[in-house]
Amino acid sequence: MWNNAKALTRISNAMFLLAIAVLLGALFWRIAHMDVFSVRAIDVVGDVSNVTEEQVKAIVGNELYGTFFTVDLQGAQIAFETLPWVRRVDVRRRWPNALEVNVEEHRELARWGNTALVNTMGEIFEGASNRRLPVLEGPAGSNLKVTQNYIRFNKSLSRIGREVRSVRLSQRRAWRLTLDDGTVIALGRHGVAERLSSFVAVYE
Repeated sequence: MWNNAKALTRISNAMFLLAIAVLLGALFWRIAHMDVFSVRAIDVVGDVSNVTEEQVKAIVGNELYGTFFTVDLQGAQIAFETLPWVRRVDVRRRWPNALEVNVEEHRELARWGNTALVNTMGEIFEGASNRRLPVLEGPAGSNLKVTQNYIRFNKSLSRIGREVRSVRLSQRRAWRLTLDDGTVIALGRHGVAERLSSFVAVYE
């Protein structure tokens, strides 16, 4: 090989290119960590009403490290999604020194038992609300079905000017409603929609 000029030239060129790549990488690493590229601003966008400025500052101070080039966007997203009212977050860099945090908040629909809230998507989340909300209850994993039926029940009852104050799905999958006037309706396990329609017809 040492007598092969073409092979030696190729090896020499490859080593030269490798050296250039290493130097450029080291240069970029040094530039990327310079203070001049520190993140200077966090812009929270979206229809936000429950995420506070103090919460954002706490995330920035405790969870975000690095410069504009080196900050961990996925880590930042996970950190923001730990906030109680945050459903989903998208974090992006915005040149030259800002992060844009697009926040989608939970929209509370009802209380889930005495311990949590449920949003309009039927998802349970931790949060505090001072609003007077209906109460939904059911076995583990039934939150989506209970939420969907709560919406259907309210639509049916709107014909007689009534609203649901609570929906309970028992372990035996029997439905029980309490209305805003105190009326309790036991709909059972089968033919639930038909039974509610019959109640509405008799009520009218």
